[in-house]
This record gives sequence, structure tokens and C-alpha cells, in this order.
Amino acid sequence: MKKVYLSLGLISLVLFFSAPVPAQEKPALSDEQKLLQAMHLITSQDLYGYVDKLASPEFAGRLSGHVGYDKSAAWVIERLKEWGIKPLGSDGGYLQKFPHAYTDVLDGCYVKFHCKQKNGEIFKDYIYVDDYIPGATSGNGEIKAEAVFVGYGISAPELGYDDYAAVNVKGKIVVMNPEVPLAGSHQDFLKWRKYSFHQYKLLNAVKHGAAGLLYNYGPIGNPNNAYVDGFLYAHVGKTVMADLFAGTGRSLDEVFKKIKARLKPRSFATGKVFSIKNVTRHHADGTTANVIGYIEGCDPLLKNEYIMVGGHLDFLGKCPALMPGANDNATAVAVTLGVARALSKLDLKLKRSVVFLLIAAEEAGLRGVQYFLKHPTIPLDQIKGFINMDSVGNGHSLWVGFARNYPDLYSFLEQANRKYIHRELEPAFSENLTRPRQDAVFFDYYGIPVVSFGSFGDAGGAGTYRYHTPYDNIGNITPEIMEDLSQLLFMAIANMARQDNLAIKRGKGKPELLKQSSHPELIN
Repeated sequence: MKKVYLSLGLISLVLFFSAPVPAQEKPALSDEQKLLQAMHLITSQDLYGYVDKLASPEFAGRLSGHVGYDKSAAWVIERLKEWGIKPLGSDGGYLQKFPHAYTDVLDGCYVKFHCKQKNGEIFKDYIYVDDYIPGATSGNGEIKAEAVFVGYGISAPELGYDDYAAVNVKGKIVVMNPEVPLAGSHQDFLKWRKYSFHQYKLLNAVKHGAAGLLYNYGPIGNPNNAYVDGFLYAHVGKTVMADLFAGTGRSLDEVFKKIKARLKPRSFATGKVFSIKNVTRHHADGTTANVIGYIEGCDPLLKNEYIMVGGHLDFLGKCPALMPGANDNATAVAVTLGVARALSKLDLKLKRSVVFLLIAAEEAGLRGVQYFLKHPTIPLDQIKGFINMDSVGNGHSLWVGFARNYPDLYSFLEQANRKYIHRELEPAFSENLTRPRQDAVFFDYYGIPVVSFGSFGDAGGAGTYRYHTPYDNIGNITPEIMEDLSQLLFMAIANMARQDNLAIKRGKGKPELLKQSSHPELIN
């Protein structure tokens, strides 16, 4: 047997190289590196997936009150729970429920123009979406009657103006435009403002005995109106109005120019017959809910200050085709979820609390935001600012409403964009005297600092976006702008939440406009 002898030195050398090498500790990440690490968790792929889900038939257009909206709220809550976002709704949950009547619009609706002939009658069927969309709070039934043009549909005796004074509309179909004769910038506009609300116009038509309404508004879907049992209406556009004025010796544009110039009505009976059929089902006892969650700050004092971000979750449901609401406003919900997830994963402590507010019934006249501000789940005077979003996924640039009103709040957003994102921002001053059209307005009414983002510009190859129609679908979304906005907001909010002193000047509020709400029962 052959023996092999190894020297002690050789043995020592072998053992040295075969011994495991202690792992070197990675250098600790700086705060900036931690922020960038969390920011890059926000991806256009994830955000696009959120929009695709929310705009899917599964949620039936997210009409507040409808089960489709409830399902979408439940899906959002699942995401918040998954990321450890705490509930901040009513009764310890994520939901803040409130009463909300709603109306289902079903198949079988139409608008027709009837023409008498020697041997009978012919009629013109208008094209859904292109020419008309049924009123989203219309009564159920069918009417056929003469159409009477009533300008803006206003009766304002204190202003010496009445569109109904010279015409009899009992049993007729009235035709009118939205808004009022004066522009919002006019010095006397506030005297007319209450007459610009859709609810007023419909109820005034009912008061004068009209049986139906053709509303020259779009045509778009819009559940922001009153419901009156048996009263039918539809939104119409250029084709219907052209048929209405043809052969009358009048032009729609010229008539309104004269009304605006002289503040005198130009109403007239057209002698033309139209019919409206709407198949609807009204739910007077409906309910809906805001969705509210938050990340609690770690500072024992500053955690009672709140930075809010969000937008409305609801859309139009079916009218009667599915209204997906991809851009309006699944994009804002997606961006909010992106911010929430990134903040929940951030390996830095936030001194202030961050609240995620996803609002119900915006499309029905800003009902959800009015309810939240009247029944807040946090002290309103402790809100440092609210970042609202509405339709932020189509285009290449970002408009920022109220940025000039609240420059302290906007400065954090502008700084984050300049340092990290480099998107075109268009800051705006919002006088906000006209009837409110977005949730941010009511925060301004309360004097709470607010900005509101919207996207604009060439969509860069995305499909043709059409507001409040079935064509607001996933094919029109440009996901890169959502990623940029979500990352921008993450960086700005993380910065604000970590400040020792967050000096953001509050507004004066607009109590006189607050009283003149489309749903005063929610705020008075």
C-alpha cells in the first residue's frame, strides 16, 4: 500500500482556500436611493392592467348605486388590503356609504323625427351615439309631440328673462341648450349661475307642463340630472338640431348670438314632430359609497396632518351600451393605486398621514365629494392638500387646475416633475365661478388647498377618445403618461409627508358658491 505524505504547510493552504468567505455587507441605501427604488415599482404595465380591469364589462360601467360600482369598489379595497393600507371610511371600514338614487337605461331606446306626407308619414331614425344618447335619469315610456325651442330653458323674473313666456309647451317636447347667456367671466354671471344646473332646467320644463326634452348637450351620457317619473329626455347633437331648424328661416348659431347680445329670449314653436322612447328602471332607494384608505404617519403630532390624493371611481354604467370609462376615470384610480402601492413599500418613515380618496357619484353631480366634506372621516382643517385627478391617461401633457390658486402645494409637484419626470405641465388659475364640474372644486369652496390633474394633447397613436360615450375604452389609453404622473405624485407626496414643517397656505373658501350646489341636501 502506497502512502502519501502532505506537509503541514500544504494542508493549511488547502484549508484556507476551501473555507467559506464571509459575505460582505451591502452598503446601506441612501434616502434618495430608497425613494427611487420604490418609485420604480410603479410601471405602465401595472397601471394599464388596472385600467383594463376597471373598464371591463365585469364592472358594468361603474354606475354609482349599481352592483357594478360596488364590485369595482370591492376590487379596489382588495388592492388596498393587499398593500397594508388602513381603512378610513365609516364604521371602521373602507367604505363611506350614503343614499344615492340611480337609473338603469335598457335596450329599446330611440329618438325619431316625423314628417307628414300626402299618403301618410315617414320618419327619420337617429343614430345612437352619433346623434343622440338617452337621458341617464329619464323616465320610462314613449312620447310623440311637437318640438318647441326654448333657448336656455330659463325662467328668471328677477332678471327680466323667461324662455317660456311666449310659448305654450304643455304636452310638448322642449328643445334647449345647456348653460346661460352670459359667460362665466361676465361681471353679472353669478346672478345667472343657479340657472346653469341641469337639474334646474329639467325641473323648469316639467313645471311648465312639458312632456319631454331634447337637450342639445353632446350627445353624451350624463347621469347628472333630476329624475321625474314619466318625463322623458335625450341628449342630442348637431344632426337633430339641424333638422329642427331646417326651413324655419332661423339658424341655431344666429339665434343664440342674438340671445346673448340682447339677453332676450328667441323661443318658438317649430311645428315639427319628434318622438322619444326610453326604457329605464329607477331605483329611488339606492346607496353608494366613497372608498377611503390611508397610510398613517409615524410622528406622534404630524400624523394628524393629512395629504390626500385620488379621484372619482364611478362612471356612467350602461346607457344602454356599456360605457367603459377607461380614461374617465379608471386612469385616475390606477394612478392612485400606483402611488398607494409604492408608498406602502417605501423603506422610509412618513411623518404625515397619506389618504387615498376614491369618490362615488361624481358623474351624478359631485355627490360623493359633497358628502365626504359634509361628513369627513378626518378633520378638514388638518388636510394640508388634496391632489385630484380626472381623465389622466390620454395625451402627452398634463394640465394642473388650481395650481396658480395654491402655489405652495403646486411647488412640490413642479419640483418632483423637474427633478425626476420631465413631463410638460400646464399650471392654471381656476376662478371657478361656473357650475362645478369636478371634485376638486368643492375642496376649493372649503378653502382646502387643491390641485387637479388632467391629460391633454395628441395621444400619439392611441384611438380616438370620445368623452362620455362607449368609445372611452382601453384602446384610447397611453399608459406612459399614467406612469409618469404616478411616479411624480409618489415623489411629491413622499417629500411632503417627510417635511418637518409643511407650509401650504389655505384658501379663503367660497361659501356663497357652496350654497348653490347641484345637491344642496348633501351640504346644508
